[in-house]
Amino acid sequence: MKQGVGVGNNKMKIFLDTANIESIKKYNDMGLVDGITTNPTLLSKEKGNPAEIMRQVVKIVKGPVSLEVVGTTTAEMIEEAHRLKKYGQNVVVKIPMIPDGLKAVKKLKEEGIETNVTLIFSANQAILAAKAGAAYVSPFIGRLDDAGQEGMAIIREIVQIFKNYQFDTNVLVASVRHPLHVIEAGKIGAQVVTLPPDILGKMLAHPLTDKGLSAFLSDWEKVKRENPNLTI
Repeated sequence: MKQGVGVGNNKMKIFLDTANIESIKKYNDMGLVDGITTNPTLLSKEKGNPAEIMRQVVKIVKGPVSLEVVGTTTAEMIEEAHRLKKYGQNVVVKIPMIPDGLKAVKKLKEEGIETNVTLIFSANQAILAAKAGAAYVSPFIGRLDDAGQEGMAIIREIVQIFKNYQFDTNVLVASVRHPLHVIEAGKIGAQVVTLPPDILGKMLAHPLTDKGLSAFLSDWEKVKRENPNLTI
C-alpha cells in the first residue's frame, strides 16, 4: 500500500516544479529530485514540442511525474488521463479541484491510475480530494499568502486531519515561494514539497559555505607552496 500521511511515511520528498530539461538533469544528477510537477503554463515557457518535453521528463526522472489535463469535463479528463499515462508508468495525472475533476479522480482510482488534485486552497477541498481517491493533494500556499492568508496554516490542518483518519493520500506542498516554506513544510510533516529550480538553488547556497571553501583552498595553496613535492 502506498504510504500516506496516516501510515508513517517518514521521508520528505522534493519534487521540481518545472518542465525545463536542463534544470531537471542538473538537480537529478545531484540525487535531489524525487519527482516532477508540470502544468500547461510551465510547458508553454519551454521551447520545443510539449509532447517531446513530457516524454523526456518521464524518462529522466524515475519518480512520479505529474502531467496535467486541460479538459474540464469528467469524460475529457479521463480520456486525457489515458493519453498522458502512455508517456510512462511513473506518470501521475494532475486533475483540477472541481466537481467533474473529483468524478474523474474516483474513476481513475478504480482503474489504477494515480492522480494529483491541484488548485487546492482549503482543508475542506483536500479532504474531499482524498475521499475521492487522490494519491496527492496540492495546496497552493504561495497564492494563499498573496491573498493575505497564511498558506502554511492549511498545511498544518491537512496533515493533522489526514493523520487522524489515516488517509492514504500524500500532502504535496505547492506554490512554494522561498526556502522557509520548505522548512516549515518539513516541520509540519508534509511528505512532499514541489518547488521551482531557483528555490532549490537557494536552498543549496550559503555565503558562509563559499567563504569557508575559499579559505580552505587558499590555505591549501600555501601548504603546497611550502611543500612542493607534497602528494596526497
